[in-house]
Amino acid sequence: MKSSSSPLASLLPALAVLVVLALVPALGPSNRILSLAISAGINIVALYGLAVLFGQTGILSMGHAALVGVGAYTAAILARDLGIGFWVALPLGSLLAAAVAAIVGVPSLRVSGHHFVIMTFAFGQLLSIVLTNGGAFTGAATGLDLQLPVTWFGRPAGDLVPYYFIVIAFVAISAVASWLIINSSYGRTLRAIRENEKLAASLGINVGRHKIGAFVVSGLFAGVSGVLLAYFFRHISPNQFSAFPSIYLALMVMIGGARLLLGPIAGGILVSFLPEMLNLDPVESRILYGICLIAVILLLPNGLIAGLFDGLRALGRRLVGSAPRPNVPTDGTSETA
Repeated sequence: MKSSSSPLASLLPALAVLVVLALVPALGPSNRILSLAISAGINIVALYGLAVLFGQTGILSMGHAALVGVGAYTAAILARDLGIGFWVALPLGSLLAAAVAAIVGVPSLRVSGHHFVIMTFAFGQLLSIVLTNGGAFTGAATGLDLQLPVTWFGRPAGDLVPYYFIVIAFVAISAVASWLIINSSYGRTLRAIRENEKLAASLGINVGRHKIGAFVVSGLFAGVSGVLLAYFFRHISPNQFSAFPSIYLALMVMIGGARLLLGPIAGGILVSFLPEMLNLDPVESRILYGICLIAVILLLPNGLIAGLFDGLRALGRRLVGSAPRPNVPTDGTSETA
């Protein structure tokens, strides 16, 4: 009989890691480290959406940073023109990013494989061009400043530590939301499409509608990430949401792994902190990312976390297999001293 606790067991490791990460400010890290941690957390929120799209449906988007940009620019424009703050801009930005994902998804998901990757990449480049040439409305190439403060339980949360806790809270919400999707009937339908699209269609599953739905869900996560990013950096510009940021997001989710809840956390932290730990410049960082991606594709195709779990299971089986077994007679009698 299958254990009913097994789905919950997949969520607990991610929540345990998030509890540990929530204790980081108590260690007194430098502002540089805390800023990197906030940036990683913002990326992880978007990665959970990309993990639903890629890990559950098997669709890789190379324009995901553009959806993050939709959320970010929505927050900045609402704050500038209407005086709308963080907590109202958050749902509005995520919904608009989801709507844009639906608009892009309808024609893009009529194709598959590398054709879809190319179309999403083109969408990211197109959005960057539109933002750059948007004049005063989008701030053109210089971008937009964001002046409104973020409040946290009635207090301004402009400092790094309060904003860190806000980001960690949204990472936790994203992890739980992703877990709910994965363990729902909708998630099982997406996995059926990933494993065999033609078979899923023959069973009566509307493949196109579910693929667009997965893209819309990933857009919701990306929109939340964009609003968080805009209020963290306080300035946004088109180059933050062009081709390279999208490639980095895809790199993070592929390195960490898209099918386990710990994957986005591991990918986001690793890609954000590895250059800092190794003291690499931007060019060296890109070379390292490329090496890591090639190594993961060749050695750990399901990602770093899945490969780690597989290695631990293999080690456990080896240790159990090498343990001395009790000398049990085969004739049914018992040994006496």
